Amino acid sequence: MNFNMEWYRVFYWTAKFGSLTKAAEKLHITQPAVSHTLKQLEQSLGGLLFFRTKKGVTLTTEGEVLFKYVEQAMHFIEIGEKKISDMHELIHGEINIGASDTLCKQYLLPHLEKFHKQFPDIKIHVTNRTTPETITLLKEGKIDFGIVNLPMPDPNIIFRVSSPQQDCLVGNEDYAALAESPFPLEQLHQYPLLLLESGGSTRSFLDNYAISHGIQLKPEFELGSLDLLVQFAQSGFGLTFIVRNYVTEELSSGKLVEIPLTPPVPERHIGIATLKGVPLSAASSRLLEFLP
Repeated sequence: MNFNMEWYRVFYWTAKFGSLTKAAEKLHITQPAVSHTLKQLEQSLGGLLFFRTKKGVTLTTEGEVLFKYVEQAMHFIEIGEKKISDMHELIHGEINIGASDTLCKQYLLPHLEKFHKQFPDIKIHVTNRTTPETITLLKEGKIDFGIVNLPMPDPNIIFRVSSPQQDCLVGNEDYAALAESPFPLEQLHQYPLLLLESGGSTRSFLDNYAISHGIQLKPEFELGSLDLLVQFAQSGFGLTFIVRNYVTEELSSGKLVEIPLTPPVPERHIGIATLKGVPLSAASSRLLEFLP
């Protein structure tokens, strides 16, 4: 049997009103169209659904059985439409985001706090992964969008350039003398170096920066997070690269000193990654408006 939703809409409202005329008015169609539709449904089901009377129509026994199920279906459809409306109005909804620990803490969290205060019923899930892993999650459909370190070229991803980031070379007070004049990159090998583990976008960016100037970075320590790099650098284990905005407090207090490199590390940006050709939910689109 071919299912035709319009037949059941006409049946439902005719049964509710007990009138072909009122059903036609509700559905904004003509009374003959209502009558024709009901005949099609009756022929499809193989039996009468209504008795025609002078006052209108009355359900047959078969019609009453069908109406119980159609009424439930119409009720669920109304609930579904209400849910969709609520989602568009940001009364309900869910957002899945991918971001590294550092980007979540340094970039995303303040904006999430503002969004959550305005839309407290939107559920937000953040999956902490490196930039390459975040891109993989995005392609697998496991997140709505990702916060990533640029550059990260990928033809299947749309990248919206967001806040700038400036990496700088830092060490503790033991290296203060190096900060008195521009420090040549080619002399970096003379000092212990702390870097993130290989495989992430930040490490790749720094490696490529050095290689472009004929230098290979050879770290003495490879650590798993920027927080560990900062702690190790403060403890005097060596020099490290860090985004300047992430250590403003440490630089102000003298726990770390910035060593001006020549040539300097190029500026890069945080990016907002979405999958090409895949529309965002109303909640995700609204959250993106909070991000610079």
